[in-house]
Amino acid sequence: MQKYITRLKWTSMALVLWVLAGSCSKELEQRPVSTADRNAIFGNEAGLKLYANSFYDVLPAMGDVFRGDAMADYSAVNAVPDFLRDGAYNSRVQAEIDNWKWTKLRNINYFLANNNNPAVSETIRNNYNGLARFFRAWFYFDKVKRYGDVPWIGTPLGIADSSLYAARSPRKQVIDSIIADLDYAAANITLATDATASQITKYTAYGLKSRICLFEGTYRKYHTSLGLAAGAPALLQAAADAAKVVMDQGGFSLNQAGGTGASYRQLFISAAPVASEVMLANVASSTLSVFNDANWYYTSATYGVRLSLTRKFVNTYLNIDGTPFTDVAGYETKTFAQETQNRDMRLSQTIRTSGYTRTDNGKTVAAPPVFSYTYTGYMPKKWSLDDTYYDGGSNNTNSICIMRYAEMLLNYAEAKAELNTLTDADWAATVGALRKRAGITSGTTTKPTVADQYLVTNYFNKAGDPTDATVLEIRRERGIELVLEGFRYYDLVRWNDGELLVQQWNGMYVPALDVPMDLNGDGVMDVCFYQTLPATQVSGVTYISVAPTVSGVTNPTQLSHGNSGEIKWLDNIARVNWADFRYLYPLPYTELQLNTKLVQNPGWENL
Repeated sequence: MQKYITRLKWTSMALVLWVLAGSCSKELEQRPVSTADRNAIFGNEAGLKLYANSFYDVLPAMGDVFRGDAMADYSAVNAVPDFLRDGAYNSRVQAEIDNWKWTKLRNINYFLANNNNPAVSETIRNNYNGLARFFRAWFYFDKVKRYGDVPWIGTPLGIADSSLYAARSPRKQVIDSIIADLDYAAANITLATDATASQITKYTAYGLKSRICLFEGTYRKYHTSLGLAAGAPALLQAAADAAKVVMDQGGFSLNQAGGTGASYRQLFISAAPVASEVMLANVASSTLSVFNDANWYYTSATYGVRLSLTRKFVNTYLNIDGTPFTDVAGYETKTFAQETQNRDMRLSQTIRTSGYTRTDNGKTVAAPPVFSYTYTGYMPKKWSLDDTYYDGGSNNTNSICIMRYAEMLLNYAEAKAELNTLTDADWAATVGALRKRAGITSGTTTKPTVADQYLVTNYFNKAGDPTDATVLEIRRERGIELVLEGFRYYDLVRWNDGELLVQQWNGMYVPALDVPMDLNGDGVMDVCFYQTLPATQVSGVTYISVAPTVSGVTNPTQLSHGNSGEIKWLDNIARVNWADFRYLYPLPYTELQLNTKLVQNPGWENL
């Protein structure tokens, strides 16, 4: 059931459980309260279904996905995240306690320990156990990504249980247990299709297995100090195999409706999930007053973080003919209006570019990037609806993708490429298909053989980074296809490329000061950069100071060459010197005090 509708049902179930647990019948022939509790829920399928609805709280909340890339190498935001800012984050940060909570796990384990009533058929019980184990796998994957080794707990713990103070389990044990849970889920969940994309199906389980095995396989391959590299090939093969099951049996396909100029963005602005491609989603509901705040987040000067893409990342979008944009002579000095033409059509469906319009009080209006909402000029529109009505509150009606078929294609391609078994046919069916949907006209049928030097120089140039042209192109494709869907931070983590997170943020090229610029080619000037505010200003133009200082304080917005160049945002804020220990978060300090068997992640002990 979709998460936000079922939350209401779970509230009702919780009330039933509370009443059962707290009541004491006055009848002479009464059963023990504990037995009555269990039978009310575990003695029939309706009870199992109602209980299982509570597991959906493990999934990302409505706003988590489109906020998920607020800390990524391609995201320029209103402040350098504490985790990346020099001296701002330490192992005693109390907010980290929120990510160490285990309540949801106990809820799942309690269900698994008690779902054994023979009054319910084994097939039905196994189906709901499969759901429980799917969510336990999701829960633990989140923990492993963040902390590395964590205690594996497979039973519901009581207040006095000694396992509450257990040591951390080895990473391999936890990952093996996660995969076992997902294998069970895929084998026993009976639901195969769901037109609403809001329920877990057996193919969602295969999809999650593909995601997790790709993460762990590449993590072990590129983090050689972990000592687990020998297990990487088997995990990569498992990732490919699970993705292939979805590709061959799941009945999914890439959305093509609307053509190359619209089919990609439809996935992110449609009220109902595009069921042909979206495998799992959070669904808004006007009936239940369940909405999201994506517009408010992306079109507000104060509410969100003013997330803007960087020019360095925008440069990775190919030309429409499939050639690298950075192979074009003079690309470095192309203006915004010039550089956004004749590119991969996902670019114009991800950020505001020439020709973009919105509806304002029933009227169609031009909608260029707004420099009170963006720092770099590359203003996202991927998740924003095209009516200004939605801009001022939590009233968006678009569904939010959590898993889609496109990710499965990318998982399959990357896993096979890392194993050096990707064929031209595989390329055409995966990356090639994604690029065709984006309007790209060449390079979609055979895998590349020459590495793009822009990717090598700007992204993957340290010892241990891959040099294979196909692997690099799949990484390019993954960044573009899944941008702003919450994958990027942990993609960089698993690739061992965290140093990209602390690079400076750059924006569009500004040829000269005091010259208003037309960003969307409609003949109307939009923005002007200055060091001394012109005495005469053009009506409707936003004026941005790029002077070295403002009121005696270093200006966070400047140009790379002073009087011209790329926008530089927050160069004045020192980032951390990236070190390998930062690939994991520290365990909460208070938890280390409560459980002396827990040991802090190396590197964080004195921070």
